[in-house]
Amino acid sequence: MKAILIGLIAAVFFSVTFILNRSMELEGGSWIWSASLRFMFMLPILFIIVGFKKNVKPVILHMKKNPIPWLVWSTIGFGFFYAPLTFATIYGPGWLVAGTFQLTIIAGSLLVPFLNKSLKQRIPVQSIFISLIIIAGVFIMQLQHAASVPAKNVLLSVLPLIISAFAFPLGNRKMMILLNGQLNTFQRLLGMTIASMPFWIILSLYGITTHDLPSSSQIMQTFIVAVSSGVIATALFFYATEMVQNDNKKLAGVEATQSGEVVFALFGELIILSAPLPSGLSFIGMGLVITGMVLHSIVSSLGNRKKRLLHEKVSGVKKGNVNGD
Repeated sequence: MKAILIGLIAAVFFSVTFILNRSMELEGGSWIWSASLRFMFMLPILFIIVGFKKNVKPVILHMKKNPIPWLVWSTIGFGFFYAPLTFATIYGPGWLVAGTFQLTIIAGSLLVPFLNKSLKQRIPVQSIFISLIIIAGVFIMQLQHAASVPAKNVLLSVLPLIISAFAFPLGNRKMMILLNGQLNTFQRLLGMTIASMPFWIILSLYGITTHDLPSSSQIMQTFIVAVSSGVIATALFFYATEMVQNDNKKLAGVEATQSGEVVFALFGELIILSAPLPSGLSFIGMGLVITGMVLHSIVSSLGNRKKRLLHEKVSGVKKGNVNGD
């Protein structure tokens, strides 16, 4: 129960991203600054966290050995993930962006065969069927949204989020394959933030030439997002998963808590931004998205359990053969 509670608290901090990004958009702040300033603020914070345990040097050494992979996958995993996500807030409320971004679960499943070809993994068909529930939920939410805005707005909201949904698992999983457990979570976050800086600097230069400089309000809000989602939420979520990593049922429960981002983003916008209450149809869509995420976590848990039991069985047979010899 404690791990579930921590997971829900992490979801609250993650939802701050969607609420404040929408807030900055409504105040007239450019999405460019909402995106780039977050990672610029994250950089010194992560340096302090990783440097506190004197773990910065291994990050720098690994980056020097593999500069191109670090640059490419960090730019995809952070830049192509967060810039489109922030851009989408121009054309839709935060709760809709949060709900549509859950397509990343489906994207992650579709990318499985292409992430590590040496393992010859197949697309998890069962997960894809469950993901259809999430797709149905997103479709219903966007359909309701389309009834009140031009079709162009819907496309400019959905298409960037599809890019974001694929970029996030692609970049992060490729980096985990590259690292192969050599760096911990915060070391990886620091390295990816450093390696994605060229992208954010170029985006900022574009922002300087095409938009006004960020207001003091936008600077403060992006700092809050950096601390809330980039540091606190990440630390809480990984702490929660580590607490129950040996219990698949509880681990599935912790993973499913992240579906709460949609709900928390909605209530945050209602309270903080005085946003209008979504229609009943939109609530049905949200319900389907959350249901799909919970089912996906359960199936993933059962799959991991089967693999573990099979591994233990094979190990037991091998051990028996050795003893028999």
